[in-house]
Amino acid sequence: MSAKIETLRPQRPRPQAFGLAAVVAELRHSRDVAHNIRLGGKVTEAPSASAIAEALDGIVMSLFPIHLGPHGLNHESIDLFVTNTLSTSLARLADQVARGLQFERSGLSPAEAQHRAEKTVHGLARQLPPIRALLVSDLKAAQRHDASAESLAEVLICYPSSRAIIHHRLAHALYRLGARFVARIIAALARATTGIDIHPGARIGRGFFISRGMGVTVGETAVIGENVCLHQGVTLGESEAQPPNASARRLLRHPIIEDRVIVHGGASILGRITIGAGSIIGGNVWLTRSVPPGSAVTHTDHTVSTIQSLDRVRGAAAWSGRVK
Repeated sequence: MSAKIETLRPQRPRPQAFGLAAVVAELRHSRDVAHNIRLGGKVTEAPSASAIAEALDGIVMSLFPIHLGPHGLNHESIDLFVTNTLSTSLARLADQVARGLQFERSGLSPAEAQHRAEKTVHGLARQLPPIRALLVSDLKAAQRHDASAESLAEVLICYPSSRAIIHHRLAHALYRLGARFVARIIAALARATTGIDIHPGARIGRGFFISRGMGVTVGETAVIGENVCLHQGVTLGESEAQPPNASARRLLRHPIIEDRVIVHGGASILGRITIGAGSIIGGNVWLTRSVPPGSAVTHTDHTVSTIQSLDRVRGAAAWSGRVK
């Protein structure tokens, strides 16, 4: 005997059942009068996160078409796929950049915003080859640092940190080209899917790797050198809360991490301090002062010791605490 399954038919909601007429009227008053947060008080379309995500997916597929693109691509068809995908994706991105520019620059007309957006996205397109080169260096760094990584394809497809770094490389290029609103949205998309929060203003050298990655935070004015490895839960942040004004935003508030530094899980490195080249920062360390190259900082006694290897000792001799 089989059980009878009844399908519930969706019913059209009745506004009067929830008293929505009054609620909708109050929301309109909040939007238009009491709590109006619109730019210049007028309705302006904001960039769409979903449209940006779709455009971003196309750009990333174009960077790595064999690994991330559709099945069936071959040597003859790859360039056609990349051309068509980039053409569509960059056009979509330009529309969103235009929306963002109207929020960033009050009084900018839609036509002028579209013109500037197309120029900005053209600049991004020209940077895609060097961005891809940076990303390949990041994939190779992951394979060097993580013994479980058996191939570059595995790192690219399976590692959440790869997605976050790819997003950052593209967002940083847009940020420097002036499309800061869209760059922030790209960073937010990466954070939502990976748990890794990298401000698009952060400057990061080649060969960057984030191990595991959940909870990593990198602030706007952070500078990260080449071949740096961060583990999960690392914060490169401000030493104290800054007042939200224009002068504070121009301050260099975040750390400088020099080349070949490894920062272990849960460490917090705060303020405009410098971590010298070749240093190792232990897990859960709270650090608010600069350390010279070749240092090892541990959580147990908060002391700084020197790592005795030839290249690090040479770096320590040349270090002069040049950035505070």
